[in-house]
Amino acid sequence: MTQDDMSRTVRGLLRALDRAALATLLPGEPAGWPYASLVLVAVDHDLSPILLLSDMAEHTKAIKADDRVALLFDGTGGLDQPLTGPRATVLGRAERTGDERLKARFLARHPDAALYAGFKDFGFYRIALERAHLVGGFGKIRWIDEAELAPPRAEGLAEAEAGIIDHMNADHADAIQLYAAKLIGLAGDGWKMTGIDPEGIDLRRGGEVARLAFDAPLQAAGEARKVLVHLVARARSIP
Repeated sequence: MTQDDMSRTVRGLLRALDRAALATLLPGEPAGWPYASLVLVAVDHDLSPILLLSDMAEHTKAIKADDRVALLFDGTGGLDQPLTGPRATVLGRAERTGDERLKARFLARHPDAALYAGFKDFGFYRIALERAHLVGGFGKIRWIDEAELAPPRAEGLAEAEAGIIDHMNADHADAIQLYAAKLIGLAGDGWKMTGIDPEGIDLRRGGEVARLAFDAPLQAAGEARKVLVHLVARARSIP
């Protein structure tokens, strides 16, 4: 597995999964001990994880005392031999954010979180990544720094994302269903698009999430329509 392959594997894991194990250092009793907890995650276009945390949670108290965190993204679910599957631990610093675009991206990924996202004792956090440790299976192990992790950029896509998602879900639900059924092989109706970034689209149906990668990264927001139409044509050509 080449360096580029390993970087793409990390990006794919972070974007495909909607939850992770968060590790922090406890500031109080028992002070200095590592503490792991389950958190819901969305990932921004630049690969920064976005979290919604309660001020009362132990991990939030820990972050306020020491902003260094680790997140484990586990891609081994369903494998007969889990240790042969990919998992990545990313290291970074957590900072509370009021960025409305980041909030919208998280809530598109986790719509049920809208029920409590506005509570005074909840806040959004962005993790500024510094490095990642990928275990891609036996013998496929490597530390990857932030520069190597950096995803492709598509001019204007982050700003256009909400409009693209709204349009697809409102006017092209049939296309999204084709993506899910024909291109990913997923069962069931009612799939929704929750995100689009330069490397693919994110889907959700109830508690299930899925990822459809593009053949090549988008270079600008204006390319999204052409690629999405092409994917529909490909899906319709599959018996």
